[in-house]
Amino acid sequence: QVQLVESGGGLVQAGGSLRLSCAASGSIWPFSLRPVGWYRQAPGKQRELVATITGASTTTTYADSVKGRFTVSRDNGKNMVYLQMNSLKPEDTAVYYCRIVIREHEFWGQGTQVTVSS
Repeated sequence: QVQLVESGGGLVQAGGSLRLSCAASGSIWPFSLRPVGWYRQAPGKQRELVATITGASTTTTYADSVKGRFTVSRDNGKNMVYLQMNSLKPEDTAVYYCRIVIREHEFWGQGTQVTVSS
């Protein structure tokens, strides 16, 4: 069993910052070898990929819409992945999820709501 728990969402004004956390537990070993993705889903829209990070943090990727504003990182010793979000815009409003794939099975957290007011 694998559990992912996101936290850190909230209400913030445009231009503000939030740091999301994703705590992984269960059958995730070796966590340090597993890429993790952050996704988001806004009301009435499809879920979209926001950022990814490889197990050793050697490679990160970002959606064009968040490049230069969001930073993904991880602490393998704590089984944690983070998403630092700066210069937030109203269009960043969504539920944010983390995702991990283990032995061809994908696992998702329950999501954390981010609301950016204009």
